[in-house]
Order: sequence, then structure tokens, then C-alpha cells
Amino acid sequence: MITTVVAVAVGGALGTLARFFTGNWITANWPQHFYGATLIVNLVGCLLIGVLYGLFLMRPEVPLPVRAGLIVGVLGGFTTFSSFSLDTLRLLEGSQAPLAIGYLAVSVLGGLLATWAGLSLTKL
Repeated sequence: MITTVVAVAVGGALGTLARFFTGNWITANWPQHFYGATLIVNLVGCLLIGVLYGLFLMRPEVPLPVRAGLIVGVLGGFTTFSSFSLDTLRLLEGSQAPLAIGYLAVSVLGGLLATWAGLSLTKL
């Protein structure tokens, strides 16, 4: 059990740092599109969780610490639906309702499609 806990903690730190650097890079380059970092992270995270889930279904012998470290740790630290909610509210508060609705739709539908695509890639 301790190995799994350590794997999740290390994975979480790595995922969080990847999220942090992605957000900083996008904000530095496109400050008016602050929500872009969260959108990209969530879509990539959804794609990756689909891929990993599919791979782990095909390879049940992959040890629990590896599976948990990658899915719960890395991707749990990387994806940011709480930030997504805040970004949507900020857009609404900034009187940008059409952009907020578009952002919401692309995040949710895009996330579902990216997860499906990731899972489908493992079946090729």
C-alpha cells in the first residue's frame, strides 16, 4: 500500500507541475485567453486518461502503483475542472456569456470526445 501512496504522491507532484508550467506559458503568451490553459490541460488530460484506461484494460498485469500513480497522481494533478469552473464564472462576470457558453460546451463535449479518442487509440 505504501508503494501506491508514494506513486500517487510523486505522480501528483509531476502532474501539478506540468499544469503549472502549461498555465504560465499560455498566460504569458496569450494573457487575454487565460482560460486556454485550463481548456488545453483538461482536453489533453481527458485524452490521456482514455489512452491509459484502454492500455490498462489490455494489460491487467500492470501493477497498481503504476496505474494509480499515472491516473490518480499525474492526471489528477494535471487536470483542473475546479479552475474550469472559476474560468467560466470569470467569463460570465466579465459579461462574456457567449464565450463562457462556448468554453463550457467545448470543455465538456471536447473532453468526452478526447477520452473516447484516447480509448479508441488503444484498440487500433
